[in-house]
Amino acid sequence: MKRVERALISLTDKSGIETFAGELAGLGIEILSTGGTAKKLREAGLTVKDVSDFTGFPEMLDGRVKTLHPKVHGGILYQRNNEEHVRQCSAYGLQQIDLVAVNLYAFEKAVAQPGCGLQEAIENIDIGGPTLLRASAKNFEDVTVIVDPADYEQVLNEIRLQGNTTRKTRFYLAKKVFALTARYDAAISDWLNKVDVETNNYFNGA
Repeated sequence: MKRVERALISLTDKSGIETFAGELAGLGIEILSTGGTAKKLREAGLTVKDVSDFTGFPEMLDGRVKTLHPKVHGGILYQRNNEEHVRQCSAYGLQQIDLVAVNLYAFEKAVAQPGCGLQEAIENIDIGGPTLLRASAKNFEDVTVIVDPADYEQVLNEIRLQGNTTRKTRFYLAKKVFALTARYDAAISDWLNKVDVETNNYFNGA
């Protein structure tokens, strides 16, 4: 298993992130990030590469498109022991992303606010986050994915000891991802099923 070389960090819940990212940087791991997370890490004195610089493509559409790019998802999804994958990555200039720490827009918190309407709810549906998480979890053989700050210390300990996480840990973390995205999609579906799209009114009915 190769050492972790590059991490992508993009968080809504930023608790503990300065310490976690600082430890990764101290281990020689390059940090990629976006928006508010990148700003917070820079304020903590860390060197961060914006995802837009990594991809060569700007964030656009009011932030709806940030990480949806082949250089991001190719770097996550390629199988490191697949010679054809490695060849294609070399041909297209794709660099590996070995660790992904992402959590999602707080949809349930947003829709719990009094007066939250359909348009506001829609804008709080995360697209890039679940895509990053599912891609990383699918490729758990090669990628460590974190959705819970409680897992930061275990991941750091393993990287300190051996340069990467264990397969057992990566599988454990991948299972947490699919449980999270299942709950997230269910919450969106449940809420939308209580909306009258003709009036944009939400009703808390049976």
